[in-house]
Amino acid sequence: MKKLKVLIFALFTVLFLSFSQTAADAHSPDLHEGVSGQDVVELQSTLKKLGYFHTTATGYYGFITKNAVIQFQRDFNVPATGFTGPLTRAKLTELDIMARVVNGEARGESYTGQVAVAAVILNRMDSSAFPNSTYNVVFQRNAFTAINDGQYGFKPNASAYQAVKAAVKGSDPSLGATYYYNPSGVTDTWIFSRTTITKIGKHVFAK
Repeated sequence: MKKLKVLIFALFTVLFLSFSQTAADAHSPDLHEGVSGQDVVELQSTLKKLGYFHTTATGYYGFITKNAVIQFQRDFNVPATGFTGPLTRAKLTELDIMARVVNGEARGESYTGQVAVAAVILNRMDSSAFPNSTYNVVFQRNAFTAINDGQYGFKPNASAYQAVKAAVKGSDPSLGATYYYNPSGVTDTWIFSRTTITKIGKHVFAK
């Protein structure tokens, strides 16, 4: 009964977060110099965690925010307009999804271990054996424990965002792994059939 309650809670959490994210993406306004509000605060907070915004979030989209957005856009291959439109929001959403997984799956691991977990998501996207989008990889059935146990809903810290940023920019401590697991928490021994590549902290990375 306890496991059933946990499963139901996790399912409702995923559905709620997925609906909320979709609704937010559909209705989020374009942001640019001169505007202000909570959407700007959230943008500034995310840019700060990613290392682009170096002051306190004010909620005002001024010159500093515009420059931070331009740096972000250049690093993530989005047209560097300084304007936060659909392409920039979509990229920020992808990074947030990954950061939530890293935070939920590897919060107690070293920074290198967190980068490795982020890299596994990207390696799956590059593999024909998995879906080819961030959302579909992360929400593939039973792909990540953080989705099933509700930890995906926790707000990611700066380390998780920095780890995702490093992975997206090419760092892969997992050495090409498409799986990882903690041997002490395995419930499906099938994972032991995968070829081990490396071990970082408590996680074994495999193909």
